[in-house]
Amino acid sequence: MASPEIREWTVASGLIERDGLVLLVRNVRRNGVEDWSTPGGVVDPEDTSLLAGLTREVAEETGIHVSEWVGPVYEVVAEAPDLGWRLRCEVHLAVAYDGDITVDDPDGIVVEASYYPASDASELLATCPQWVREPLGEWLAERWELDAAMPHRRFEYDVFGATRRDMRVQRR
Repeated sequence: MASPEIREWTVASGLIERDGLVLLVRNVRRNGVEDWSTPGGVVDPEDTSLLAGLTREVAEETGIHVSEWVGPVYEVVAEAPDLGWRLRCEVHLAVAYDGDITVDDPDGIVVEASYYPASDASELLATCPQWVREPLGEWLAERWELDAAMPHRRFEYDVFGATRRDMRVQRR
């Protein structure tokens, strides 16, 4: 019997900070589930690069126009064989940007965006998948330096279960 095909996604996410606050977006997923995350999304095949896709997603979701990124700050890999998917996400830090928050997500998923202190972010992120919540929480707590010796951190997760209700996530 042939194994089921695994769908693979490349996602990019942006850390945008202002005056000690981090920009978070509230997502209402197609299945009605709500969660918070940093802005970003799936890198489309027509995007010329991962950073071009990230810049496009951030502008669409928040109205913020980023002209310079550093990173990746961290990378996340989550594999869910029971659900038939594998996700790889690079998270970059915006170092030059402008614009005011305006939510106009063409996908209709992002419904709110605002800057929050890190202490509030942990409460908002409580409903996020573990592979979103833990790496972002560690970044907000530690703010590690990026250098040539260790350019970014990598977080890996195995996701078990065929439904959200019976899902179990294990960090490698």
